[in-house]
This record gives sequence, C-alpha cells and structure tokens, in this order.
Amino acid sequence: MRVIALPGASRFAATLAAELDCPCSALFTRSFPDGETLVRLDTDVAGEAVILAGSLDHPDLKTLPLIFAADAARELGAVKVGLVAPYLAYMRQDARFQPGEAISSRSYAFVLSSSVDFLVTVDPHLHRWRSLNDIYTIPTEVVPAAPAIAAWIRDNVPAPLIVGPDAESEQWAAHVAHLAGAPHTVMAKTRRGDRDVGVELNDKGPWPGRTPVLVDDIISTGHTLIGATLALREAGLAAPLCIGVHALFDDPALQQMHAAGIARVLSCETVAHASNAISIGPGLAHAVRRLATG
Repeated sequence: MRVIALPGASRFAATLAAELDCPCSALFTRSFPDGETLVRLDTDVAGEAVILAGSLDHPDLKTLPLIFAADAARELGAVKVGLVAPYLAYMRQDARFQPGEAISSRSYAFVLSSSVDFLVTVDPHLHRWRSLNDIYTIPTEVVPAAPAIAAWIRDNVPAPLIVGPDAESEQWAAHVAHLAGAPHTVMAKTRRGDRDVGVELNDKGPWPGRTPVLVDDIISTGHTLIGATLALREAGLAAPLCIGVHALFDDPALQQMHAAGIARVLSCETVAHASNAISIGPGLAHAVRRLATG
C-alpha cells in the first residue's frame, strides 16, 4: 500500500501513511500558462494499492489532478486506487432548488465513482440522501467524527451542554451528547439568505452550571453559529464553545464569531485550518485497511 498526497495535503497524507505504516509520496503538479495541469507520479506504483489522500475543499481546483492521478496510477500498474477525502465536496446541493439547477452532489458522485475504486470520508453532509450509496456506485465508508469530538469534550469541558444550532445538526448533537454523557438540545434556524440567519433557543432549560458546546458538521460563514451564540447569551447561558467537523471558514469569519461572544472555535483535522484540534486519523486508517484489502 502507498499513500500519495493530493495537492495541498502533504501533512494529512503523511499522518495517514504513518497510521497505515506505509510509504507516502507527493503528487507532482505543474500549471501551464493556458491553465492546464501536468500531473506526475514520482514513484513506482506497479502492484500496489494506491491511496490518494486529501480533502476536497476548493474542489474545482483539486478534482482534475485527482482524476488524472487515479488514471495514471491504474495505467502504471496499481492494483487498486482508493480516495481518502476527509471532506467530501458538493454534498449540499442534493436537490434542484431552482428550475434548471444541476444536482451537483449526484454529478460529482458520478465523476469520482468513475475514477477510483473506493472512497473514505468523514461525516459527509447527508440530508436528502440517506447514504452515500444513494449516489456513489463504488464501495464507500463514512468515518464518524462524533467519538473523537465526544472524547475531546469529556477531557476538556467539565459540565457540557451539547447544542445543535439547527434541525439538520440534530444527528451530530445527539450522537456527541450520548457519547459524552451530556444533555443536549437543538435550536431552530430560519435562513433568509446566505448571510442572514435567525436562530432561536426553543428549550431554555434551566441548564445551571452548564457550558454550551455548539456542534455542527460544516462551519462556513459562521453566521448560524453567531445567531446561535446570541440566542444562548440572551437565555443567560455562558459563552459557548463551537466545534465543527469541517472548517471551511476564513479569518474574518473567525473574528466575527469571537466578536459575537464565542469562547473558542475548534474543528476536526478534515480540512487544514488553524482551528484544527481533534484528530480523526486512526478511524480513517481502519477504514482504508478494510477497503484496500477487501
């Protein structure tokens, strides 16, 4: 088995290779003046199971090199080509919300299913799709982040209250709360636009002595968490911690979250980010072993 780092994922790939106790190589890429990309495997992959490793944030820049690398590996003799993408892109467009829109989660699944033999990811955004099997035609395995998040909470928050900022976060909040041995509640969200969100706390407790821990799968603009924080403070609760599985926000968004009263923002190591604090490497390695040798 050999791990090959996709562009920008050298640190993650090295961590995964260490967990798998196998070699790790970089993927060489070069951009030409016309915008096309050269991809080169700088190692012999004949007879090996090749694991392409890297999150798919900013997917429009990363997907073509991934496809070219997978095709090259197979042509050069790899016995299997898998993809470990802790963050899986294009999952939120799971319906046609306006006439003529592409259902990009299904389209992207077709592209990846045609390129690799299996996929390992962490907590993809499953809302209208029941599972990845609804749209992916290759073996897939979802590694849940909840056990690692719950372990961090148990070790660092003495009396937590797990809070889901909206109805879609119920699955994350309930699972984390169960594993952490803590109570949980879910808030109600009204979205009026990408950056215009209203959040209400339906169950105001009381929650004496509890520290709110907002848990969500994706943090992008941070506006949902800001609305949730304001509602929690209005209810008399302490400044919350916020834990996201996938950190897709930038520095201005982080500054806005802190300005709104969030005590700390953390994320899992699925997308390289300064907020990374929770490792999911061991779970990914177990999944890779099962799929690569199956």
